[in-house]
Amino acid sequence: MTNEDRAYEGSLLLDDQLCFALYAAQRAVTAAYRPLLDDLGLTYPQYLVLLVLWERGETSVKELARSLRLDYGTVSPLLKRLEGAGLVRRERAADDERSVLVACTGRGEELRERAARVPGALLTTTGLGAQEVARLREELWKLTQRADTAADRH
Repeated sequence: MTNEDRAYEGSLLLDDQLCFALYAAQRAVTAAYRPLLDDLGLTYPQYLVLLVLWERGETSVKELARSLRLDYGTVSPLLKRLEGAGLVRRERAADDERSVLVACTGRGEELRERAARVPGALLTTTGLGAQEVARLREELWKLTQRADTAADRH
């Protein structure tokens, strides 16, 4: 363990906490998305739902929740609002009445074209380059995997 590791290990300073840096970054990035998504009539969580559906097509609610790392109780109200806006449809699976499938409607698919501008606009807004975003995303996924593994052990 290095001296820097030891100094960090016992620190209770707010700005030394990894969790706070991640929390602040998440809030700032979500705020940067807000005006871009307002133009689409979407909230950030609704945008994430549509990203999964645009990528995968018709998907079960269970798989959608797993992909978004959310529980069913969180995903269900999101889907209800998206359905009310005419962007998605939900229906019971023909082969398994317990499973609910979700898919974009025509309106939801049309929104995809307008949403394609969001990632580039976010780069412009934040001043990050594509390579910086790729590196940061890779590091965050590594952190996520390590934290998930640690959580599974406890």
